[in-house]
Amino acid sequence: MIQRVRRRAVRRAGSPTGPPAPPDPPAPAAVEAGQTAPVTETTGTAVLTGADADRGRGRPALDLLIWDAPNIDMTLSTVIGARPTAASRPRFDAIAAWFVDGAGDPGAPDAPEVEACVFANIPPVVGSMRGWVEALRGFGYAVFARPKQQPDDDIDQDMLDHIGVRSHSHRLRRLVVFSGDGRNFAEPLEELSRAGTQVVVVAFSEVAGYAIGSELIEFIDIEDVPGAFAAPLDRVRLDALPPDGAWLRPTRSLRDFVSTWSARRNG
Repeated sequence: MIQRVRRRAVRRAGSPTGPPAPPDPPAPAAVEAGQTAPVTETTGTAVLTGADADRGRGRPALDLLIWDAPNIDMTLSTVIGARPTAASRPRFDAIAAWFVDGAGDPGAPDAPEVEACVFANIPPVVGSMRGWVEALRGFGYAVFARPKQQPDDDIDQDMLDHIGVRSHSHRLRRLVVFSGDGRNFAEPLEELSRAGTQVVVVAFSEVAGYAIGSELIEFIDIEDVPGAFAAPLDRVRLDALPPDGAWLRPTRSLRDFVSTWSARRNG
């Protein structure tokens, strides 16, 4: 059973003083062209019962990639000490190639299905988000987009829910999670590992202690994924120092720091 995390209920849109919003309309019989069909526990596989269901026989094998866009974006800013630019953001095309290559020969009798999903919070001012989302879809990623209406809105439970769905509809062979969020992911991922899934966390070593310290989770630094970044990131990796050591330059002027420190002390 995948652990559920608490998520604050968000009031539905509508007039705050008027009548309540009408209920959602029933799901259409057919999905519009170009849109993503709803994902259910039985999507892509037959419903199993009895002993076969208990042993997982008959379910297709699946390698699943989950990308926690808010967390990766935030932690990228942390490790480079600046707002990410187009040049310093991950290359999803190279990451897709690495993930699919890890699934092995697609012509093999036991080849798994592959699925990659990006989960994103969409701010009220969309800006360039539409182009980013469409680029991801063009690379073969499914995108779960949730409007970000409040500062603490998140998509953690949506990611855990989808992992839970896939662990029931398929035989989850390999799960690759791009997230440094140990608070929500550590226990569910270790539970899946105990159940026989190969669990890999890909994040920045500076912020992924939960995966690095786990005996059940394999950890890969995102910068070690071949081609994940167009150029080396401007970061300090204490887990990858050269044998002879390295000079780590200051991130701010010594005089600027002392000036700020003195003003605060005397202020």
